[in-house]
Amino acid sequence: MATDLVRAAGGVVWRAGSAGTEVLVVHREKYDDWSLPKGKLDPGESWEQAAIREVFEETGVVAVLGRELVGAAYDDHNGHPKQVRYWAMAVAVEVPFEADDEIAARAWLSVDDAAERLTYPRDVVVLDSFCESLR
Repeated sequence: MATDLVRAAGGVVWRAGSAGTEVLVVHREKYDDWSLPKGKLDPGESWEQAAIREVFEETGVVAVLGRELVGAAYDDHNGHPKQVRYWAMAVAVEVPFEADDEIAARAWLSVDDAAERLTYPRDVVVLDSFCESLR
């Protein structure tokens, strides 16, 4: 097992919907999961820059960083330790979504529906942190 820490950043992307706050979740066919948008930092990139870039690449949303949320630490699919930092991210501009090899679909859901759809309990913890930040 490698000891190199994988650093990633992402967010709980949100918008005001007709029935309340909606959040964006993504489906990765490779892992057959639903998760929050996130990705690895590029060399020399800050956590915040990576969060904005990865959210855009995975969702087509240009987002504005808000409050930092709870993070996550776990071993990735290759057994490498991974640290992920998340932010609440409001939609500034949304462009049409196009599926690719990484992200097969995205869905705008109520917070409750998103909590049901997310595959990993650690993502639900991040979503709960987002809900706490709204209070």
